[in-house]
Amino acid sequence: MTTVEELLRGGTERLRAAGSPSARLDAELLLGHVLALDRTSIVAHPESAVGDDHAREFEAALVRRSDGEPVAYIRGIKEFYGLAFSVDERALIPRPETERLVELAEAEVMRRLAAGPRHAETPPLRIADVGTGSGAVAVALVVALKRRGVRGEITVMATELSPDALQLARENGVGHAAADRIRFVEADLLPGYIEFPFDLVVGNLPYVRSAVLPELPVATSFEPALALDGGPDGLDVIRGLLERLRDGALAAGGEALLEIGADQGEAIADLVAAVVPGWTCRVERDLAGLPRVARIAPPRAVP
Repeated sequence: MTTVEELLRGGTERLRAAGSPSARLDAELLLGHVLALDRTSIVAHPESAVGDDHAREFEAALVRRSDGEPVAYIRGIKEFYGLAFSVDERALIPRPETERLVELAEAEVMRRLAAGPRHAETPPLRIADVGTGSGAVAVALVVALKRRGVRGEITVMATELSPDALQLARENGVGHAAADRIRFVEADLLPGYIEFPFDLVVGNLPYVRSAVLPELPVATSFEPALALDGGPDGLDVIRGLLERLRDGALAAGGEALLEIGADQGEAIADLVAAVVPGWTCRVERDLAGLPRVARIAPPRAVP
């Protein structure tokens, strides 16, 4: 029988040799997953004994990680916006930088709800999460708004081209008691027929340039290419969405919040000017000061 610290030391050395840039953290997370303990408990009790069965499970997890598989897929969960999401090869793993998108969407919904009196006959704010993937953005937004007392004042549609990813999104919606507030729709960007235009459209769409994909860390090769490949300039999918918004999917006073790459701040402004002339485009930065979310809106009507 061996101890927590011995397993962590050996696991860290193996993962570092395999090229992991976060070998110690990976080892702690994987051992915590095997022992059903959080990372804090693992670190706090290095002298604890670990049984042979658990040691073998940890060994199997190390083999998978050494082969490049993301820790999130091995554990089957990823923390995002204060919630634990189920993740697997059906969808992209939620990234910390995408939390900025949810943060801005939450603030925008609250601003709109507070902008004027709302009556029983006032229609709800219509929100679309385009390319929902694991459902992280839609579910996190609904849960955050429910905590602030927002329920019937909004409707949310989460769309996804991949039926497998859409099923994962549904599972996460159910897991966080948010599925009753989200309509999950299989669609390429947006459904062909939209009964009412959306007041707010959010999306973490593919924005990696095709030529860059082979240069990404090996862990991304386990994720669906469909969720990463944004075409030659990285903006093909976003371009397609802008065309749909221009053609009536976005309400006159609506806004789109779209995640972009850190090097696409100028490119997204040029794209908006080309596809939807006259629309505004303001880029919000993340905590690192990098371009992260484009706020795009049609010109406001003058009374």
